[in-house]
Amino acid sequence: MRITVLAGGVGGARFVRGLREEVARRGGDSDEITVVVNTGDDLWLAGVRLMPDFDSILYALAGVNDTERGWGRAGETERVAAELREWGVGWPWFTLGDLDLGTHLARTSWLREGLTPSQVGERLQRRWPLGVRLIPATDTEVDTHVLVDVSGLHDDPPSGAPTRAELHFQEWWTRYRASLPALAFRQRNIDDARPAPGVAEAIADADLVLVAPSNPVVSIGTILAIPGIRDALATTAAPVVGVSPIIGGRVVRGMADACLHAIGVETDAGAVARHYGARSAGGLLDGWLVDETDAPSADALTAEGIASRAVPLWMRDLDTSATLAGAAIDLADGLRRTP
Repeated sequence: MRITVLAGGVGGARFVRGLREEVARRGGDSDEITVVVNTGDDLWLAGVRLMPDFDSILYALAGVNDTERGWGRAGETERVAAELREWGVGWPWFTLGDLDLGTHLARTSWLREGLTPSQVGERLQRRWPLGVRLIPATDTEVDTHVLVDVSGLHDDPPSGAPTRAELHFQEWWTRYRASLPALAFRQRNIDDARPAPGVAEAIADADLVLVAPSNPVVSIGTILAIPGIRDALATTAAPVVGVSPIIGGRVVRGMADACLHAIGVETDAGAVARHYGARSAGGLLDGWLVDETDAPSADALTAEGIASRAVPLWMRDLDTSATLAGAAIDLADGLRRTP
């Protein structure tokens, strides 16, 4: 079975790791899994190119990720970051680990030699036997910036002080912990972007397309905003099944609720499904998994054209992640058999 996954961030990394395990348990070939990775969180910092979502999934599949922090490499040190702070280079609140920095330096070196991000990604994957193919969603730099309300930063702002500012997504997310009200999200160069080589083909040729429980706005939303990807999803013969990143009205990880609020979507499993929309009505989804605590929304979504099931969504370890991936596969299998 050829499976293509749209993913980003830690939630995407855990889901893909579980999917690889579940496919192996079913006697399948994990080499048939392709992951289209969000690139909207990427940035230039201290002269190097960072691709946080790609690296999180890369490290998780390689088994070298820091499971306690949820990002970066295990056994990390931060001597270079400390030295950069002494020189006043980079962001003091955005720490680059030494091992992680090695990845960024290698990537930047290859980019300066003329390789594309997807070609660099292919090289990075040669180091470890991932059993899964990762492709950046686009080779175009589509870094996300956030228009924020800064009026609350100061108790008594001077007269005429600006009330709005545009920050790179990583500054809003990491420095301010999404506490500044977001007014809009803007991906640079998005209108000129195209899917990276292999992305449209992976969607078109898939037997199943899965939408990981990643941030619907800045991860999955960025992937979907790349011209050509929605068209590929609309025309693929494969069922498209998503997994809710919301459990019981709460985000599983991070501050995705701040992103949803900014675009007027309730922090609710059913609301996110409706935000994506039913593929039969021009949206994204054929199927949707919600947690057992959100079971009442499943019947309503099914009636609206998104076949929904309630299953345990918490990915506490490899087994629970694999079980969740198996539930997504089973739902898709039922959709293929039902006219």
